[in-house]
Amino acid sequence: MPLIDAPADALAFIYADALIAVIQDKGGQEAVEGALGAFEDILELARQDLSFGEFLASRVISTEDRENALRKVFDSQLPTGLLDFLLVLNHKDRLGHLPAIVAAFDSRVQELFGRVEVDVFTATALDGDKLGQIKTRLRETLNKDVIVHSYTEPAMIGGVKLRIGDQLVDASVASRLRAARQQLETDGVAAVKSRLGQIIDSA
Repeated sequence: MPLIDAPADALAFIYADALIAVIQDKGGQEAVEGALGAFEDILELARQDLSFGEFLASRVISTEDRENALRKVFDSQLPTGLLDFLLVLNHKDRLGHLPAIVAAFDSRVQELFGRVEVDVFTATALDGDKLGQIKTRLRETLNKDVIVHSYTEPAMIGGVKLRIGDQLVDASVASRLRAARQQLETDGVAAVKSRLGQIIDSA
């Protein structure tokens, strides 16, 4: 089975918190940032090389064989403590949970160092100036260092959608049109009810 991307869950945060505590105690922020970068490289490798992803998630490969392979591939290649962490996941048969753990690790790192990642969706690609303006507004609003990821969504009519953590802020034109239509429908019903009330009262 392939390694499947998954959002962070409670178990993933338990592993992420434990690992951050160990790494930060030994090497501080630089070590934590390095571990996050290495995690992301591992996941990117698994996405590009499906056989590697299947190797990590497979329940057919024995724990011992996978440990030997992990040592050969990553020995002296990963920041201190990360290979040991992968081996722990291997022994607990949790390597298939790695994408969720990395997502939790990333979330905790951004929170720990006062950063927030924001996904920005627009109908067409944003130029550097516009993206900079959005980043400045977000930084002022959230009072945090903002890391912006820009995506295009051609189906959008216009406007912008923001995903901040698990929250979606929809300021697209389609969203505003829906809101306007709903308000019109609601106000229309209210107006009819008000008129009926006036007719009844005057009868």
